[in-house]
Amino acid sequence: MLNYVKTVLTKVSFSALLFEKELRKAINLLIGEEVNELKNWCYTRFGTEHEEILNRCFVVA
Repeated sequence: MLNYVKTVLTKVSFSALLFEKELRKAINLLIGEEVNELKNWCYTRFGTEHEEILNRCFVVA
């Protein structure tokens, strides 16, 4: 499931609105360690482009 989420986020990364929507869905869908892996991957992959969204979404997670 984690790989699927990564694919979706990569495909919607052109739109901040879609990216945030899909990221929030992914955080609710994944469990424990997968969320941590997603967080690390997102900051590495999209940290410069969507840092504000990542900070907002991962505060709770």
